[in-house]
Amino acid sequence: MQVTSSSSTKPLVPSPVRATEAVMASDKGTDALSATNGKGLRGKLNKVVLAYSGGLDTSVIVPWLRENYGCEVVCFTADVGQGISELEGLEAKAKASGACQLVVKDLTQEFVKDYVYPCLRAGAVYERKYLLGTSMARPVIAKAMVDVAKEVGADAVAHGCTGKGNDQVRFELTFFSLNPDLQVEWDITGREDAIEYAKKHNVPVPVTKKSIYSRDRNLWHLSHEGDILEDPRNEPKKDMYMMAVDPEDAPNKPEYLEIGIVSGIPVSINGKELSPASLLSELNEIGGRHGIGRIDMVENRLVGMKSRGVYETPGGTILAAACRELESLTLDREAIQFKDTRALKYAELVYAGRWFDPLRESMDAFMENITKTTTGSVMLKLYKGSVIVASRKSPYSLYREDISSFESGQIYDQADAAGFIKLYGLPMRVRAMLVKEQGKK
Repeated sequence: MQVTSSSSTKPLVPSPVRATEAVMASDKGTDALSATNGKGLRGKLNKVVLAYSGGLDTSVIVPWLRENYGCEVVCFTADVGQGISELEGLEAKAKASGACQLVVKDLTQEFVKDYVYPCLRAGAVYERKYLLGTSMARPVIAKAMVDVAKEVGADAVAHGCTGKGNDQVRFELTFFSLNPDLQVEWDITGREDAIEYAKKHNVPVPVTKKSIYSRDRNLWHLSHEGDILEDPRNEPKKDMYMMAVDPEDAPNKPEYLEIGIVSGIPVSINGKELSPASLLSELNEIGGRHGIGRIDMVENRLVGMKSRGVYETPGGTILAAACRELESLTLDREAIQFKDTRALKYAELVYAGRWFDPLRESMDAFMENITKTTTGSVMLKLYKGSVIVASRKSPYSLYREDISSFESGQIYDQADAAGFIKLYGLPMRVRAMLVKEQGKK
């Protein structure tokens, strides 16, 4: 867990502390739920906005903040399409943990329009497979937290991410970018100790020591980590998946659908224009029933270690295939090659939490410009986990049948090829001549 406070208030600089130490402190008889009457164990804050999911870590952090900083805790939950079930009962749970209120904001349209679609247009894929589901969601959540902190008059923000993952960096780089006065205070790790702390303070939490997968869900994807996945030799269990069916169980009949795209951005399904969130939601349902978008990978985390995760991105996989295919018509060779090299860097920046970095913003301007003619539609065939391109068309297509045809045409004279080949192959020919001459000596 990280607490971040603004230097506009009296700065707090407690030393790093672990969950075990927090539990030890609680054993000294401090009542976490009454600590707001005065200064906490580590200092005094007025109000903290906590990124709240209702899970183990964030449920424990509420009383911990009150105990250690004597503050009010405003829980903040962002709706980024994780599902109604994950939002139900959160207010009661937050207040039962000791929060003074819960603020919920619907960020689904903003998430897809301003974060997912730019990444999609850029063709950003991290380490060949990962479509950046969690990476894109963290900056939109962190940005909203900064806004809520201003609205409620909070002097600090906090989150429940640990130092071993990537999300700690993503949250805090966003905080720093949007409010340079925010300062990192400390972190908390240790799942077992957090559970014990919850028990001692009668905090309702949804897990036990035997919990299995760690999941993160939003409208773009669902990730799975932990349990048997920590051993790369283990195949994921069939019942683990929640968005996409097993391709073996998918329909035996393929389904065709047409994705309409304007300037590199998806706008319609089968001719029906939809809002960003609605379009992605519908494709998740369609792709999910055909087993589309299951990815199992070992990736390099930002902090240096490798981790194994399984991702379900049915709608995103469909859209990525459509956008990439339309570019084959609208971009020339040099443009595609350069865009692909920049897409790798773009993905790296997003993965590393540098969404508000001027470099990513500048690269986004390039991506927007280079894809301004990537307009048209792509017909896709979905069948048992695969996305197959059936056809593509664009009013800006660089493909010319009269040029590409094997028949003779007026624009392209095949006789010109002979001279071109001689010039193009001149370096290789000269090198071969040199080798031949040296061989005679």
